[in-house]
Amino acid sequence: MSDTVYADPIPAATLVLFGASGDGPPEILIVERAAAMAFAGGALVFPGGRVDAEDRALALRDLSGDEHGAARIAAIREMIEEAGVAVGLTPQPDALQLAAIRSGLHHGAAFGELLVAHGLRLDPAALTPFARWCPRHANMRIFDTMFFVARLPEGAPAPVVDATENTRVFWASAQAVLDDADAGRVTIIFPTRRNLERLAQYAGFEDAVADAVHHGTPMITPWTENRDGADYLCIPDDAGYPVTAERLSDAKRA
Repeated sequence: MSDTVYADPIPAATLVLFGASGDGPPEILIVERAAAMAFAGGALVFPGGRVDAEDRALALRDLSGDEHGAARIAAIREMIEEAGVAVGLTPQPDALQLAAIRSGLHHGAAFGELLVAHGLRLDPAALTPFARWCPRHANMRIFDTMFFVARLPEGAPAPVVDATENTRVFWASAQAVLDDADAGRVTIIFPTRRNLERLAQYAGFEDAVADAVHHGTPMITPWTENRDGADYLCIPDDAGYPVTAERLSDAKRA
């Protein structure tokens, strides 16, 4: 009998935010995790975090019947908390409203109550489900994470790092982040790398949405297999990812 112990997965959500259209490859919003963080410390990631009890309660109230409702809300909330950008809200909050909501969240206020106080509603259609990842790490926390893609709303303010969980927030193309990681200038973990490789294929936001709709969001749980004497960390070949295996010795895991 195996002694391997796997913790129950923790629901989480992350949001891949596409910037304003322009010349060249599309840019997406990236945050750099504080080195002291237990999960992905020092790594570049997409904004996101756990689905909390308030997210689930708000989903039951406002997004009943949406299987991804709580995750959508978590992704919207985390984007505000971590980067100061409001996505998936209507009407688009002004700068003062956004600052008040972000401050309220940082001080423990309920997201749903903040939305009501500022006359805002959820706009779940602004977020398109893109992928679902649930890596299994023995004797470690496991996150069952829904990835969404969305477009930066017109008139949205420049992102501002929260300076708690993260130390930097910036716009970059997916390929630029991959190039920096390959040069050793930054760190990215296995799921982030695979998703950046997938995102680097797209000419724009519409391509990402079309690909997401085509492939759906099957749960991706990487596994290890031996190929020609070397162990590889693998994912399915039919989920839209151009690279589906990496030497285990090279893969960075949270």
